[in-house]
Amino acid sequence: MVDRWRRYSYAAQKTRRYRLLWILLCFAGIYILYNSLTSFFFSFRILENNAMQPGFHAGDRIIFSSFLVHSLLLNFGPGDRPLPFRRGTVILVDMNGKRNGGSLVSLLDGFVRFFTAQRADLFGKEDHLYIKRVIGLPGDEITMTNFVIRVKPRGGSYGLTEFELSEKPYDITIPQVPALWDESLPFAGNTDRIILGEDECFVLSDDRSNTNDSRTWGPVQADLITGKAIFRYWPPGALGPP
Repeated sequence: MVDRWRRYSYAAQKTRRYRLLWILLCFAGIYILYNSLTSFFFSFRILENNAMQPGFHAGDRIIFSSFLVHSLLLNFGPGDRPLPFRRGTVILVDMNGKRNGGSLVSLLDGFVRFFTAQRADLFGKEDHLYIKRVIGLPGDEITMTNFVIRVKPRGGSYGLTEFELSEKPYDITIPQVPALWDESLPFAGNTDRIILGEDECFVLSDDRSNTNDSRTWGPVQADLITGKAIFRYWPPGALGPP
């Protein structure tokens, strides 16, 4: 009787160990799949402010496609690389670029993001990841009047407003400018002519008041644009492509 109980106990323990191992392997598989998807294909972001109103608001949750695979497969030099976005596209700008460390640090960052449901990370991404809209592409000539951009595309003979050149319609918020507003101050509503370089883009917030964008940064390098918005999954009333 004792021998039978010992054999049963050993078999039961072995079954429990296999079950625990299977659970751990499934969890590891889900974790690896999650990190692969979010590193190479998709990124889930929460809009932390109202910089993109009236079309977007703080708390909106957006899925961005990643440009990492695109940049690896299409490794052309500046000016020759076909850009995976157009004028008017809502994009994700990483102002830290490629300075976030090696693969081990990135793996640890993915681990933290996985277990905090995207609410924490090692790099403090809220400080340097920005959701903006592409207004000008490399070679474009840019001018701004009363917070509205006019763009003359490379090789074009005349300029058009940003809305006429956008692939999708959108609205912007134009602030009420104080009477003593000095055009030398940041976030000005009027700018002199800017000609974008071979690998430069001009990005702006839809809310043209006091938000960081190319008016303070200047034109951004195209490789700092790491993804484009493809789907808004929250709030339910705004569900769909942005």
